Amino acid sequence: MSDDKDKVRELLERLPDNCSLEDVQYHLYVMRLVEEGLADADAGRVIPQEQVEEELRRKWQVGRAG
Repeated sequence: MSDDKDKVRELLERLPDNCSLEDVQYHLYVMRLVEEGLADADAGRVIPQEQVEEELRRKWQVGRAG
């Protein structure tokens, strides 16, 4: 837990003095998403870029034909 508190302290130090509570919440949210994404990547829970591109290409091509 101390690690989380340290991260929040570091974030607060980086944010401007006039930031809002919403600013703090947003930055905490983004930090959490980045950490989750890195954990997914470390665990191999990712989709290769080429596969994503191909799926999007097929989706858009089908969407244009219909």
